[in-house]
Amino acid sequence: MSVQDVRFDGSVNWPSNALSEVPFRVYTDPGQYALEQERIFKGEAWSYLCLAAEIPNPGDWVATTIGEVAIIVGGDDSGTINAFVNRCAHRGNLLCLTNKGHGREITCVYHGWSYDLAGHLTGVAFEHGVKRQGGMAPEFHKEDHHLQRLRVEELCGLVFGTFSDTVADLQSYFGEKVVGGVRRVLEGRPVHIIGRSTQILPNNWKLYFENVKDTYHASILHSFLTTFRINRLSMPGGINISDDGGSHFSYAKLDYAAEDADYQAANLRSDTDLKLHDNSVVESVDEFGDQISVMILTAFPNMVLQQVRNTIAVRVVRPRGVDKTELEWIHLGFDSDDETMRERRLRQGNLIGAAGYIALEDGCVGGFVQRALQYNDDDAGIVMMGGHDAESQNFRASEAAIRGFWKKYRALTGA
Repeated sequence: MSVQDVRFDGSVNWPSNALSEVPFRVYTDPGQYALEQERIFKGEAWSYLCLAAEIPNPGDWVATTIGEVAIIVGGDDSGTINAFVNRCAHRGNLLCLTNKGHGREITCVYHGWSYDLAGHLTGVAFEHGVKRQGGMAPEFHKEDHHLQRLRVEELCGLVFGTFSDTVADLQSYFGEKVVGGVRRVLEGRPVHIIGRSTQILPNNWKLYFENVKDTYHASILHSFLTTFRINRLSMPGGINISDDGGSHFSYAKLDYAAEDADYQAANLRSDTDLKLHDNSVVESVDEFGDQISVMILTAFPNMVLQQVRNTIAVRVVRPRGVDKTELEWIHLGFDSDDETMRERRLRQGNLIGAAGYIALEDGCVGGFVQRALQYNDDDAGIVMMGGHDAESQNFRASEAAIRGFWKKYRALTGA
């Protein structure tokens, strides 16, 4: 279904103008999904594209998506990072068929049209015909047929792109609070990738994005967190939400020294009879000096930046249909890491990811919701924990960040 087929007269009815009731049909309606592709992913939003560390040299490129639109991101000879639609201007063929590559030009396998890494058309096979016969019409000019370009900006090594010519600059879009959260983790520290994985979630993309904004489910769903005292709602913490609601970061603080003493005294036992034979998966250091042990940051509409103890990762959320989502995990290390820290990050990487000790359940629960809504999507979900607004709070027993998501969503979709 294309956006032209979408009914703009409200195929999904909201219970009110408030943010604390969400109609279940937003997760199941094909027309709403098509509308999101146009109004959000191709609209007034900045979407995560890649890490600058993935394209360090001129000629490096990666293939990704914004929503379901195929995108190429590459560095040209001037050092500028460019992004453009991964679609040949000739007959619409997919240009890049692999996830990454290197070269001064990208050539279409179908008819041999080639482009530089700024998206300019540089060559047309048989442009002047063969033996003076055929060839392109006289009015054809290569400079009229470049690839569709995106605006690109970078923040602390994270590369973002937008189709919009009018959306505010990247830092204004995310706001001071969220930009500060990104800088806390990444600023001044060149990154490298120490691991990555991809999983397919059997649910609508919004269910996962809500999940990472849900600050209180972790104490219920993720038994590893509470069993081994990694993250509890009783810990000091809070939620910082951007003014437009769409992006946020939540955090929890830990007395690292006291925790280490407790673990030693308890022989790594939990509050139950369970115990760890090897505590290296939870043993951590306060590398930022602020006692924050867990920080989850969302950048609307498709990125999560996480710090869980000493494991740092970017999560990329890619819609793949009304009931399917691709979730990529990119585990980060830093050039300044010594061997001990590198090993610590790798071990703690087992906490999160597709089979992570504290992330496994998130890969299942969205699918449970999607199954429950199958042909049964009347009514609305209730998002009232912590009130009805989408403001920053100094506690985490709240759904304020979820309400913030819907505040931004409704502003962009006109709901």
